[in-house]
Amino acid sequence: MSALILSESEEDTRNFLLSLPIFDSLDVDELTILAQHMSYVHLKRGEYLFLEGDKGSFMGFVVQGLLEVVKKSETGQSVVIARLAKGNSIGEMGLIDKSPRSATVIARQPTLMVTLTDKGFDMLTDRSPILAVKVIQKIARLLSLYMRRTSSRLADLMQPVV
Repeated sequence: MSALILSESEEDTRNFLLSLPIFDSLDVDELTILAQHMSYVHLKRGEYLFLEGDKGSFMGFVVQGLLEVVKKSETGQSVVIARLAKGNSIGEMGLIDKSPRSATVIARQPTLMVTLTDKGFDMLTDRSPILAVKVIQKIARLLSLYMRRTSSRLADLMQPVV
């Protein structure tokens, strides 16, 4: 067990992180340090986490609730491209490249999230560079998985080569 003293919310955060497959190779001490750099976000039903075009400054994991990811189509229509429930993550690209958000995210149920801001990640990098590299590797794997899924879905929608 870690010798670090955790607040109740940090301990709850660490325990949640323990349940996420993305962090399964991190030990309890590493998750304890990571939890100290994260915070909670509470969303009411219908509340926006962020809007397409907003500055990307954090990533998060759904602890409970339901989020919808909505993207504007070329015709201007809003299309639901994903639904995110407990354990799903959102905003990884914004943490990495700080580019504007590529979609809008809205809570369809009251939702609790644990988030890592760019400032929190910078503090983690200063405090524990090796852990920060591990977190970046985990995020890169997630993004790779999402890209593979998206490529497969896109291929299903495209016309076959004759």
